Amino acid sequence: MLAVKASDGITRRDRLREEGPLRVRCPGPPSRELEAVIVNTAGGLAGGDRLEIEVLVQRGARLVVTTVAAEKIYRSLDADAVVDTHLKVGPGGALAWLPQESILFDQARLARAIDIELADDARLVFVEALVFGRSGMGEIVHRGRLRDHWRIRRSGNIVHAEAMRLDGEIAAKLKQPAVANGGLAVATVLILPGDEMMATAVRALRPIFHGEAAASAWKGMLAARLCAADGGSLRHDLVAILAAVGVPLPRLWN
Repeated sequence: MLAVKASDGITRRDRLREEGPLRVRCPGPPSRELEAVIVNTAGGLAGGDRLEIEVLVQRGARLVVTTVAAEKIYRSLDADAVVDTHLKVGPGGALAWLPQESILFDQARLARAIDIELADDARLVFVEALVFGRSGMGEIVHRGRLRDHWRIRRSGNIVHAEAMRLDGEIAAKLKQPAVANGGLAVATVLILPGDEMMATAVRALRPIFHGEAAASAWKGMLAARLCAADGGSLRHDLVAILAAVGVPLPRLWN
């Protein structure tokens, strides 16, 4: 559990509790925006592992959260790897949730839930990316299971909800035009508040995208969806989109 607070214009750690393989480090000098790096000392997740991440951004604080490297989800013989993430941003606070990609190996099983609570004037930048196998090493995710469940609430009211499930013959399903059209890497960018100007800036990048991407804005939120042939192409397009909407990259992304 990580809680941060604002003090004299500087965001500082307020409370930190670490258990199991999860660690949090905050490199860099004190500044208005704190960067926190999540480290999984286990080196990845296997069947039966369970991680819980809780982040609290208190009034007026600004926090960027990333990971030291891509998270690896290894083969499971039976049980799911479970990841529960709870993010809360208080009045006037800002959170940029920018973990590096999660890489699923063949026969991986992942059940993930992300719940976010925002104050009425809080700001959120949320990025999640999934890569199905390390294509550069010739890996193919033939089978597995992925369950992803997200909820975002503002002042207690749900403003965004989605769920995804891929089960069984994942490689075959990813080839379907309505799923990934053969792509092996997907990502979502959500920004609250977001507007049509941001969506237009993302659409203007189409000539330079290595994969496919689209953006929409409604009810004060921007949503961008990306799909690419591999993790490198997805990272290229994600970096371009974040730059276009004015989101600085965590240092570890570089």
